[in-house]
Amino acid sequence: MTELSTSIKPAAMPMDAHSPSLALRSLVIGLTAFLTVVDLFATQAILPSLTRHYGVTPAAMGFAVNASTFGMAAASLVVGFFSPHIDRRTGILLSLTLLAIPTSLLASAPNLAVFTALRVAQGLCMASAFALTLAYLGEQCSATDAGSAFAAYITGNVASNLVGRLISAAIADGLGLAWNFYFFAALNLAGAVLVYFTIGRVQPMHAMMPAASPFEATIAHWRNRRLRAAFGIGFCILFAFIGTFTFVNFVLVRPPLSLGMMDLGLVYVVFLPSVVTTLLAGKVAARLGTRPTIWGALAVAGLGLPLMLAPHLGEVLAGMVLVGVGTFFAQAAATGFVGQAATDNRGFASGTYLACYFCGGLVGTAVLGRLFDAFGWYACVAGVGAALVLAALLTFALKP
Repeated sequence: MTELSTSIKPAAMPMDAHSPSLALRSLVIGLTAFLTVVDLFATQAILPSLTRHYGVTPAAMGFAVNASTFGMAAASLVVGFFSPHIDRRTGILLSLTLLAIPTSLLASAPNLAVFTALRVAQGLCMASAFALTLAYLGEQCSATDAGSAFAAYITGNVASNLVGRLISAAIADGLGLAWNFYFFAALNLAGAVLVYFTIGRVQPMHAMMPAASPFEATIAHWRNRRLRAAFGIGFCILFAFIGTFTFVNFVLVRPPLSLGMMDLGLVYVVFLPSVVTTLLAGKVAARLGTRPTIWGALAVAGLGLPLMLAPHLGEVLAGMVLVGVGTFFAQAAATGFVGQAATDNRGFASGTYLACYFCGGLVGTAVLGRLFDAFGWYACVAGVGAALVLAALLTFALKP
């Protein structure tokens, strides 16, 4: 990443894999990701409390909380279209600053409709920052550094799932739901401050990109069989992840597990192994290839599904660990693949991938929520398994 700070050299320059500058770069990349998407899944830790507060069904509350993925899908496409003309630093900075507004307003949302609309607005801001940062990494990192940079960014995403849920559960349990949203608004502003001091201005993107129109560039990407498969894999990954970690909350608070609010937050220590393993995704994909890496990751996630059907907490937690490790590892590998497979117009490619990825989350919430309400947890897990199988089949198209 170029000019992440005055002490970090451009990523295209040769660097020792263990140099302080590379470690600092990875830390800043991961922290930026953390503060960008910490709002996305943190609210899932308080889903049962929100369901009681608004007096709605688990499926309705789950859809409202995950409505942010609709905003993220829409913003990813828009940012992808206009990417060549958006200054990366200014766009990321503005997105994170505006994100604090709907986040703070969630504290006083009077009904589920307003809550849903504010979550969509959050998604618009989060995805704008997310897509611009991914495009920035793809353009400013050398081919050899790109895998590690993307892995660091996805690792920050994983960490936000763990720490965000822990913080959300603790604040909601101790201070109430409103203070939970005020705190996360402060984190959004902290992300803007970090970007202001770490990401430098670079050459305008329209001077670095071909003259193809956004529509032509998008059509070209969809005609690329490998990119088309990667977009589908992204859709399936978040479909499976959302299905697992949205509705397992209701399983954990019901008998026989019957966890309390703070215990439910502590459960998400299950993401800790993912924080460590996701950092290795870039190196593993470079050594083994993208297809074996994604297949292995999906297999790990699949092994966790039957464990989550057990009546004992230890087995359910083990299953959650495996699903988290597998889905995040697969996401990191697929994200890196898109950055490499798109030889030009990488901003468009990243935006399209993210749009498909977040659409998968929205569709997963709607479909699996209906299955959960109508047929229970077993049917929901079966739907997650079907998404993982489809992702594995699509991976065949990711030839080198």
